[in-house]
Amino acid sequence: MKRLKENRAASFIAVATVYVIAAALGILIYNALSLPLWLSLLIADIAATVVTFLFSVLFGNASVYDPYWSVQPPVILIAFAIGKGLTLLGVLLLVAVCFWALRLTANWAYTFGDLTHQDWRYTMLKEKTGVFYPIINFVGIHMVPTLVVYGCILPAVVAITEGLKANVGSILFLCLSLGAASMQGIADIQMHKFRKNRNSAFIRVGLWKHARHPNYLGELLMWWGVALAVICACPSLWYLAAGALANTVLFLAVSIPMADGRQSRKEGFADYKAQTRMLLPIKKRL
Repeated sequence: MKRLKENRAASFIAVATVYVIAAALGILIYNALSLPLWLSLLIADIAATVVTFLFSVLFGNASVYDPYWSVQPPVILIAFAIGKGLTLLGVLLLVAVCFWALRLTANWAYTFGDLTHQDWRYTMLKEKTGVFYPIINFVGIHMVPTLVVYGCILPAVVAITEGLKANVGSILFLCLSLGAASMQGIADIQMHKFRKNRNSAFIRVGLWKHARHPNYLGELLMWWGVALAVICACPSLWYLAAGALANTVLFLAVSIPMADGRQSRKEGFADYKAQTRMLLPIKKRL
């Protein structure tokens, strides 16, 4: 096990195998259920997450779950799109989600070392929660994000399965999603360059010049674009914005405070925070 975890190629293969198993189980469970679509999908998604969690325990590394955030949506959407005569809205949703997923998964693959490396947030939670970490690991690290992303992708699933048609508003909001995913990609590239040639404590170039988390802004706008595109096509589905809202709450209440908390250990963070906005890459008036 140790030799596998220390080998990058073997670690990639191990993680890919976990996801194939999780996806296969999810599809089998979904097809075996005779429940409303949203509930069958939810149960199947939870089952796939449980598989991923069990393997993360086996490998002693919660970061086995990291790609789930970007792998789950396209797998679900493609599965529902196969064999269907897609409308323009369905095609555009598929393009936007797959573009977002490819970019985010590629970024994960680029930064992935091997299975000996775990996201600093998980390590911090393990140190802080002690004997309660297994619960935090299952609920907080695995299940909550799964439920949030399930909520984010559900509008697209409904649009495809119901054959909803695009209108001007739908197209504009999906342009927002594509722009948001592109912004995330640009922000990631700028961050990678900064880390390779680090000459200061904080990145202050490009999208990061005036904002501390432009990549997170892209993530929020991505899913608001998807939700609002579907709602524009069918206003009675307004409640499907719940996923995008939950995603926003997750980032504002958990992800951003954790990231800022870690950065605050660096000298000069107070001035850096005073000079930058949390999300918008627009110069702050002091």
